[in-house]
Amino acid sequence: MIPLALGQMRRRPAAFAGLAVALLLAIATLTLFGLLFAADSTTPAAARKAADGPGLMVIAGAFGEIAVLVAFFVVVNALGFAVRQQHRELALLRTIAATPRQARRLIRGQAVATALVVAAPGWAVGVLSARGLLAELQRRGMAAPGVQVPGTPLPLLVALAVALAVGLAASAVAARRISRIAPASALTASATEQGRTGAPRLLAAAGALTGGALLLRLAATRPAGEVDKAAQAALLGSLVLLVAVALAGPFAARVLAAALGTPVRVLAPGAGWLADANLRGYARRLSSAVVPVALLVGLSGTMLVMTSTAEHAAGAAASGATSATDVWLRQAELAMLTCFAAVSTVNTLVAVTAERRREFALLRLVGATRPQLLRMLTAEAALTTVVGVLLGAAVAGAASAAFSTAVNGSPMPTVPVAGCWWIAAGATALTVPAVLATGLRAVRGPAAVPAAGSRG
Repeated sequence: MIPLALGQMRRRPAAFAGLAVALLLAIATLTLFGLLFAADSTTPAAARKAADGPGLMVIAGAFGEIAVLVAFFVVVNALGFAVRQQHRELALLRTIAATPRQARRLIRGQAVATALVVAAPGWAVGVLSARGLLAELQRRGMAAPGVQVPGTPLPLLVALAVALAVGLAASAVAARRISRIAPASALTASATEQGRTGAPRLLAAAGALTGGALLLRLAATRPAGEVDKAAQAALLGSLVLLVAVALAGPFAARVLAAALGTPVRVLAPGAGWLADANLRGYARRLSSAVVPVALLVGLSGTMLVMTSTAEHAAGAAASGATSATDVWLRQAELAMLTCFAAVSTVNTLVAVTAERRREFALLRLVGATRPQLLRMLTAEAALTTVVGVLLGAAVAGAASAAFSTAVNGSPMPTVPVAGCWWIAAGATALTVPAVLATGLRAVRGPAAVPAAGSRG
């Protein structure tokens, strides 16, 4: 199975590039906060008390809790996409007597191999980030001047072990469908996309939705003096709601695409009709593209609105509840989460578009021109962006309302309109150029060669 796993990775580099970057981010994040935790634990108590602010261990825990969950969310989404791109090959293996255990072993091997390949650069990024963040915290007086990043390899090894564990868990979830159905059914399922989202997935989405709602209720009922705890609960609740969006993604994406497709068909009768048909016919592919956009908008919007609401509440109360260091910490967390989500968005969109070379070639063989294909991709990218922004905005609105209830007793948060527009513009700037640039590359050359080849 190892040669087969490595062969698939070499054959589909675009599909595994997103998984590689996601695992690299996970290892780097675990290394970063593990080293900060180790630095705090080796610092004398007197030095820790001399520093202002919450302390390295609290900062590492608060930042790491959300950042690591986001990184792992990205890992699961990226691995699920990589496995979906291999359904045809896995189905063929099943028809020639490969057992479900062997199929699962192949996918586990791919996750482990990818994690091992990116371990060294992930460690390097984590160490450099820990040193940079520690220096900035020391400059702002939130860490003692004598604190240093320790040279112990334990945080690095723990980061790799946890990333491997998450990769293996994600591979088990991703391989579940292809390994449980009969070989002939697997081959048939690989040729077409499932028309409906399965009941177990919808039940899991309902469970995640319930969990997110409970976390938001917990955030809303926090006392006004516990702003940080309310913010962490609201941010964690938004992440759980985004998990629910990912689980119910095909269903939600199909519904929203159907609602938004009519104006696109009117504005662009040819390319718009084909774009709408593609998005509704391939809801899983649309979901793969929409979820990272929703993650980007949801987390960025939640952090931005919560920060603005906390500042407004502190100003109205004429208190120093929100200091400059608090604002800086929230901005740093926002930048980190936005970086994770942006990388996931670009990787997924590039991989999704690159895998459609055969589809584009068939359209060209039946008379479609390159400009027509690019207009179709533009319409698809616009619809994908709008669907992702709407889902992310809904999550951000719910989380921000819960936080605002805790801070000032009203579910109406302080919304920085200009900042929200910038988030939407940023999502558009990531989505449309990534799709069009990859599409331009995918439609190069003669159409007959990709059309006659395999899906990759």
